[in-house]
Amino acid sequence: MRRFLKWLLQKPITQLANWVSSSPKREAVFRSLNDLLDALYEKGSSRGVIVPFELNSGRFVIVSDQHKGGRDTADDFRLAEKNYREALQHYYEKNFTLINNGDAEELWENTPNSVIEHNRGVLLEEARFLEADRYYRLFGNHDLEWKYDIQKNLFLKPIFGAKLKIYEGLLLQTIYRDSTWSILISHGHQGDQKSDGNPFSTWVVAALWTPIQRFLEISINTTAESFELVDKHNIMMHEWSTTRNQLLFISGHTHKPVFASMDHIDRLYTQLAEARLNEQTETITTLEKALADRKAEYAGKSLPRVHPKPSYFNSGCCCFADGDITAIELEDGMIRLVKWQYENGEPRRFVLEESSLAYVFDKIVSSER
Repeated sequence: MRRFLKWLLQKPITQLANWVSSSPKREAVFRSLNDLLDALYEKGSSRGVIVPFELNSGRFVIVSDQHKGGRDTADDFRLAEKNYREALQHYYEKNFTLINNGDAEELWENTPNSVIEHNRGVLLEEARFLEADRYYRLFGNHDLEWKYDIQKNLFLKPIFGAKLKIYEGLLLQTIYRDSTWSILISHGHQGDQKSDGNPFSTWVVAALWTPIQRFLEISINTTAESFELVDKHNIMMHEWSTTRNQLLFISGHTHKPVFASMDHIDRLYTQLAEARLNEQTETITTLEKALADRKAEYAGKSLPRVHPKPSYFNSGCCCFADGDITAIELEDGMIRLVKWQYENGEPRRFVLEESSLAYVFDKIVSSER
């Protein structure tokens, strides 16, 4: 019966979902992010929290989009689990605060009970950070159910304990040159009507659409399947970040790493052009291999785009097809895009991009003049 219903209903339900969700609209993205930021600046907002930190000593790691599933062939996280757990161990020992920025679990394709059952060990490793008061969790569109107390209390609190809170956004704040600078962290699904908009539409997605999609096993993952949309959404989020002064925005959602408003593939193309100009044979070979390795992940991407104001960052994801994961680190005054990948079957950390936060702040100020 389920197979027959899926055959009968998949096309109309898919068309309806695509019509309802549409693509991210610039006005909707801007409006939703403005509303979120304004709420965070209001003390006592339930949508998020402000976390002060010292510029030259604060340590945070931002990860997103693990999409932890049921350990079957549809589970995008299973190949990356070893890298992710090694990364957690590293950041715990180095005294980092872990910020899990949404889509931590894949609740469109799995029941919460199944996800918890198959990922208990990983979740307990995350819970160690909360026990040490070094953990923040935000929701995304694929784990939107955690926004609601009943689901959170039933499935997550037995692992994380009573201290667990789940927000839409988080604002890191620090002082630089006698001024307050903010780093907004949120999943980045804002402006996508599939999971954003008004309370009624978000309830429809979590309470109605998700069970139907789970029962009929219909996947509508626009972000993962439309690379043009991925670039478009990143550009919209970058454009929004340029409208705010003294602010960095770190998102996830698109699964495409971005560092200082230039995504990693753009930066590789730029570096390759410079290497060819300077006839750096070894560097050319290395960069060409890196581009080839990322060919599938960036399929459909057109010309590189360079954005002048370095106010937007994206942590990428923790479920690349080859088992790699990417993350954004803030450590002792530096900001880095890092990758954990397998070498001879063992996880290793690599720095893809890095800069001092002071340099980024100064570049933002100069671009605003």
